[in-house]
Amino acid sequence: MGLSFRPVFSRFKQASSYHKHEEKMGFPRKRALLTKKVSLSYHFLMKMERVTTLKRHAARLLSDLRDSGEPVLITEHGKPAAYLLDVDSYEFMQHRMRILEGIARGERAILEHRTFSGAEARQRMKKWLA
Repeated sequence: MGLSFRPVFSRFKQASSYHKHEEKMGFPRKRALLTKKVSLSYHFLMKMERVTTLKRHAARLLSDLRDSGEPVLITEHGKPAAYLLDVDSYEFMQHRMRILEGIARGERAILEHRTFSGAEARQRMKKWLA
């Protein structure tokens, strides 16, 4: 994608000698900054607006948002600060998150051997199914 990592490394030049040692050794601090920098590249694929634009033209941004349904990344001082999305998209994401959390709880129960046979499950569920 042609992203430059110079801004990330320039932070280390100003850091203490301990952090310089971490940089040479490749400790997690360096990886976390690189990961953050790389993950920001995704934001270039979506519509971005400055927070000042949001303040001055909120009605227009909301109208565009309703028309396109595409989320807007709000930046503050050139850095991602928030996402602006329409109500339907937000509710859909919340619904999907609840489903995924339920699946995760089920997988965790299987790993911890907290499962029941079909007959045991029917017996326990009788009070709700009757």
